[in-house]
Parts: sequence; structure tokens; C-alpha cells
Amino acid sequence: MKNILLIATGGTIASKPTDVGLVPSITSEEIIEFVPQIEKLCKISTIQLMNIDSSNMSPERWIKIANCIRENYEKYDGFVITHGTDTLAYTGSALSYLIQNSAKPIVLTGSQKSIYLQDTDARKNLYDSFIFVCDEKSSGVHIVFDSKVIVGTRARKTRTHSYNAFDSIDYPIVAMIFNEKVIYYINEEIDKPVKFYDELNSNVNIIKLIPGISNKVFEFVGEISDVIVVEGFGVGGLPTYDDEKSLFKTIQKLTQQGKIIVFTTSVPHEGSNIEVYQVGNEIKGSINLLENFNMTLESTVCKLMWITAKTKVFSEVEKMFYESISHDIVY
Repeated sequence: MKNILLIATGGTIASKPTDVGLVPSITSEEIIEFVPQIEKLCKISTIQLMNIDSSNMSPERWIKIANCIRENYEKYDGFVITHGTDTLAYTGSALSYLIQNSAKPIVLTGSQKSIYLQDTDARKNLYDSFIFVCDEKSSGVHIVFDSKVIVGTRARKTRTHSYNAFDSIDYPIVAMIFNEKVIYYINEEIDKPVKFYDELNSNVNIIKLIPGISNKVFEFVGEISDVIVVEGFGVGGLPTYDDEKSLFKTIQKLTQQGKIIVFTTSVPHEGSNIEVYQVGNEIKGSINLLENFNMTLESTVCKLMWITAKTKVFSEVEKMFYESISHDIVY
């Protein structure tokens, strides 16, 4: 039997009701006790790494999770991380950059209702995660939720209450868990040694464009950021109001100061292409900026945190950003 480490971080799956709402309080050992059939699949050890609402997840805590896996990597055949759903896609992306080329499976899961409840998706999600992590063909960082196996860099929470809360954005799901078996749609092979990283730059921020947005927003965010991700309209672009081009001039000034500007889209599917319209074509042709194309917002943010912890030189950031890691960008 395989040796699997459960790393508990809190979230809805580990929550109990209190006078102030749901609070993560169920321990890693208690979580396993709710699904006793898991013990027939593998030998299980548990670590209570943290017990937080996932709204409180942070880059420092992503590094803590990655370091926990690194310290235990040789001892176990795979890892299951229980996590809140609200930032689960961010953590899946972050771990995909902090732990690359892992031949051992690293699975994240959670639930829309606490494992403490009778009517919950938690037990099935946890059991499915162990089925996948014990499979001989599983490897790398994935999210298992509602029987779907999703690449860590392609997941997004798309529903706030339903059990089918996560989708794979513009990339096929890797597998389904059906009748306690893993049905693969994509075979993934790891042919490089695992690499661990332990640095992230948290000075990455997002500006979401709204009609009439002021350039002062960019000026303020630029002061506190190394990287600004601009979430635009449609395929992307930068509006001009009254032909003043104030946004254009502000972004140009920020890039001259060494800030990294990355354009994305607020549209959930099919990505950006800012060269299509004049409002985007002009800025891309005259300012050093990046475009995330079909990457998710979550993977874009986490990848930039990983890259700019190493370098903030635009040409080097550009090269690393467009290198595909764990299917985060598809050409």
C-alpha cells in the first residue's frame, strides 16, 4: 500500500458552526475519521499545518505548504491537501510553480459543505482525492472536486454554492473518478527531476477596468506594486476618454519606472488578444507590456509572484512568463 500524507489547512471542509458563522476547527485526524474507507486504499499520516478560512491564505502560507511537502517528499508516495474553496485555485496555481515536475501526486481538495454535516460533498471529494493520489499513473499538482481532476494551473471556482464548484478553464480535465476508478482523458508524464522553490514576491496587484476609471488608480497602485495585472474588457485594450490618453501616459510612465504591466481579460473563457482593436493595438506596439492570452487570472498572478521573486528585468520576466509550466499557457 502507498504511504500518503494528508496536509490539513482548514476551510469549509473542516468547519463547524459558531455564533459568528462557520469556523475551521476540525483537525486532520478527525477529517480522516469521517471517511474510514480511505484506510483500505493506503497508509495515512496527517499534519495539521494550519486551520484557517481560505480567505486568509497568503503567499507566505503557500510557501509553508510547499516546504512541508519538500520536507516530507521522500517519506511519502503522494500528498492530499484539504483547503477552503475560495482561494483553492490560487493555491493550486502557486504550488504548480513552487513544486515543478513532481512525479508524485499532489492533490488539493475541499468542499462546499463541512465534513461535519450529514448532507455534504466533503466525504466524496476526500475519498475521490485519495483514489486519485493512490493511482499508479497520477503525478503533479491537481485539484480533485466533484469527481473531476483538474490541472492546478487551469482551475477556477465558478459557483459559490453548488457541488460542481470548479471548472477547468480552456483546458480539458485530466480525468474523472468513476466507480472508484480513475478514468484518464489525458496521460501526463514527468520526465524531469522535481524542483522546489521557496520564494514569492507578493507585490503583485490587480486593477479591474470599469467604464470611466481614473488614471489616479494606476498611479496609486503603481506606487505599491512591482507588477500590475490589468483586467480589461473583452479581448483587451485600454480606453481613451476625451482623447486625453491619460491612462496610456500613466502606464507608459510606470513601465519606464520598471513596473511590469500585464493585460488580461475579465471574460471567463477564450483569453485575451489586445491587438484586435485599436485601443489595444496601439498600446502593445509602443509600450513594453505582457499579455496572459489563455492563462487563468489565478495562474497569471501566482506565476508573476514566482518570476519576480527571481528577477524584475522585463526581458527576463517576459521570457519566463511565456514558458509553459504545467499547461498554464497553451499555444
